[in-house]
Amino acid sequence: MSPATRLWLVRAAWIGSTIATGAAVVWSAGFITDPEANRGLVVIAAIALGVVGVALLFKGMDFLVDRLPARYQEAVRPWVFVGPAVFILGIYLVYPAINTTVLSFKGRNSQEWVGLQNFTDIFTDHDSLISLRNSLLWVIIVPLFAVGIGLAFATLADKLGRRAEATAKSIIFMPMAISMVGAAIVWLFVYSFRPPGFGSQIGVLNGLWTGLGNNPVAWLLQEPWNNLYLMIILIWLETGFAMVILSAAIKAVPEEIIEAARIDGANDWQIFWRVTFPTIASTVVVVATTIVITVWKVFDIVFVMTGGNFGTSVVAQRMVTEFFTFRNAGHGAAFAVILFVAVIPVMAINVRQFRIQEERR
Repeated sequence: MSPATRLWLVRAAWIGSTIATGAAVVWSAGFITDPEANRGLVVIAAIALGVVGVALLFKGMDFLVDRLPARYQEAVRPWVFVGPAVFILGIYLVYPAINTTVLSFKGRNSQEWVGLQNFTDIFTDHDSLISLRNSLLWVIIVPLFAVGIGLAFATLADKLGRRAEATAKSIIFMPMAISMVGAAIVWLFVYSFRPPGFGSQIGVLNGLWTGLGNNPVAWLLQEPWNNLYLMIILIWLETGFAMVILSAAIKAVPEEIIEAARIDGANDWQIFWRVTFPTIASTVVVVATTIVITVWKVFDIVFVMTGGNFGTSVVAQRMVTEFFTFRNAGHGAAFAVILFVAVIPVMAINVRQFRIQEERR
């Protein structure tokens, strides 16, 4: 067989396989959308479509780039491979953000244009102002305690032996494996309340409290302290995250600096505040801002524990309630925009700190 014939056969096989793969992708797409198709086969077809479709897409784009003049190939190739991801982000992130912003200037049914009326309603409504106040308290208290306790645990764990350190960190980090809904259900049993005469107390707190001879307390009805009781749940969840990241930063502090401080007569307290903490300050900021973003979005805990009643509503919970309970798209979108605007500066700080850390490496 001549080289020209072999090359022609290879090209024909490549084109044929490409056409067959494309046909399989099209068939899979139709099969997935068939409501009467077997669900198990639909899942398998969806996975195959995703893997084969993406592989075919990038292989085809790479083929096209290779046909460009050599001087353009390296300049175009990165954009071609990043393009699909940017396109998908545009569809699922940028477009919804723009559409939500537009909806925030429309009425309940997203039909009539009302301008800033939705925002005026939010900032003049008593319940909405309580939601904003509570969210601000969450943003201040939760990151402060989560980072503070996580930093304390990270510092103390660093003094333990390797096995004891691993055990302690595993126990403290364990709540991170629980979803917010799961954590809320766990803490429902902690705060559970039964009025006197309606059976024994199954809540941990009321079990201890009544064991000391006191009357049971409806913890989640105690305004404004019930907000603090809900914050404790998120602090419990986020402390492990803060501890792990800060522990890694502490271990990265050069030992030579610490030894030099000891030679100069510094004690452990002085070494921590004058050597260790300034060195890991940028990491502390990154951890704190990451937790702040999580706190702004908190919804599950409030929804499961109190449903936003008894003065515990927050912005994210009000956003969902306005959208899906009150069917007021304008107010829901306005809450979403407020949440988005509040998160932007925190994200900017986070990105800036990441760049600072990269420059120091």
